[in-house]
Parts: sequence; structure tokens; C-alpha cells
Amino acid sequence: MNIIVETSARHVHLTEEHLVALFGEGAELTRKKDLSQPGQFAAVERVTVVGPKGEMANVSILGPVRGRTQIELARTDARKIGIDAPIRYSGDLDGTPGCKLIGPAGEIDLTEGVMVAKRHAHIPPATAEEWGIKDGQILSLKVGDNERSLVFGDVVARVSSTAGLAVHIDTDEANAAGLNGSIEGEIIL
Repeated sequence: MNIIVETSARHVHLTEEHLVALFGEGAELTRKKDLSQPGQFAAVERVTVVGPKGEMANVSILGPVRGRTQIELARTDARKIGIDAPIRYSGDLDGTPGCKLIGPAGEIDLTEGVMVAKRHAHIPPATAEEWGIKDGQILSLKVGDNERSLVFGDVVARVSSTAGLAVHIDTDEANAAGLNGSIEGEIIL
């Protein structure tokens, strides 16, 4: 079962309220590039993420706006700025550490929202049924056709009618396997 594997670099999802606080009254995200997940896009706008030991400038914002602000970093990114970010499912933010976000019109201090995204496979229902995969099922993923190829365990199946077929791993995981850009991987049940 072959599937596209995409490297998800550090990025931020903002609420409408936080978008306005960072970019000013009437601010809207400007679509720069569509992503593989239908309706989602990389925005032109960028922010600076600040932790206790440093900052990361020019961090991408993904749209559209969400119900909660979420900062997704690779573990290496989080350590670099002094944040002990847990591995979590997207949206599971209770008890996560916060950070400061700086935009051109202001800044906000978040008490939660910083996490390392658990690697996951977005799968439309018809494909999941064909492959015999259930939502939440733990899969393995073989990647790389090089001297650093490897098999990732603990890949969570996220079956949804709004899903585009793709696995998302972070930059630390992609670097471990010597990957560049989007590649094809193999789902192992």
C-alpha cells in the first residue's frame, strides 16, 4: 500500500483572535500555496516563535484559522528555544507548554499550544476500507530507498472524509531517513 510521505516543517495554526492581535484589525491569511489536505494552505504571513532560550523567526502560518492556536515544532526546534514540547495529536493541546508569538502588529503570550505532532497518515474512508484500516489504528511506514531507509512504527491512521491521502512526518524524522521533499512510502499493517 503505497502512500505519499510529506515532511511537515515547523508551523503555526492561529485563531481569528490571535491573527488580529498579531497582524492588526481586519487581518486575513493570504493563500500562498495549497497543501495536500483539502482546504488547507500555507499563508504568506509569518510569525516569530519565542521560548525561554531563544526564538525562531519567519515561521509559517497554515490556514484557515482554527478554534485554538497551535504551534507545531520538531523536537530539535523546541529544544533550541528551550521548550519541552510533548508529542501529541493535532488539537490535543491541554497541558502543553506555551510560548510568545510576535507579528508585525503585536505579540501574544500563550499559556499552552506548543507540541510535536505525532506522525500520522491521513486516509479517506474509501481507501481505508479498501486497505482494511480503521481510524486510530497504529500502522508502520517504510520510507527511503537509500542507505538511511527505515521503518517508522507508531503511525496513527486518521480516517476522515476531508482527508487527502498522505503521511505527515516532521523534519527530525525526515532527516533520520535522509529524505528530501515528498516521497512515496509503504504502509505496513
